[in-house]
Amino acid sequence: MIFGLLYVELATSTEMIRTLLSGVSQEEAQERPSEDSWSMLEVTCHLHDEERDDFREHLDFVLNRQNTEWHRINPPQWVTERKYNEQNFQTMREKFFEERRKSLEWLKGLADTDWDKTYTSPIGSMSAGEMFASWVAHDNLHIRQLVELRRHRIENITKPYDILYAGDW
Repeated sequence: MIFGLLYVELATSTEMIRTLLSGVSQEEAQERPSEDSWSMLEVTCHLHDEERDDFREHLDFVLNRQNTEWHRINPPQWVTERKYNEQNFQTMREKFFEERRKSLEWLKGLADTDWDKTYTSPIGSMSAGEMFASWVAHDNLHIRQLVELRRHRIENITKPYDILYAGDW
């Protein structure tokens, strides 16, 4: 039951992300509202790498490959190491959605999975269900971030017009 709900949430968040990334130019995608915030392009690259190198990889590990070594990742370092803000926005969008398509297809085969199967390491334990739920929650975190970035974009493109009438942000 919970698998179906989480699957639908992940599929739905995919479409939300698709919409939030639409109609944005390369230059707009590269803009950071502040020095310590991410751009839409950086969020897109992060989502792509998390899709490919983290959530699908680690969920498969918990379910099927605990006899191998946990795949270590460093997402904060990837932003600069992989030069996220220098990538082509359109290409990275396409790459993320292709990885997500693969993930959704792969997840369909897991409907009868034991979601309580757990991986325990020296730093803690995580069940397959917790990994899947975290994947869905991760999307929501970045959907919120993309909404904030779109609001910043709207503030820029509506100048010199004031948007206070829209309500408090």
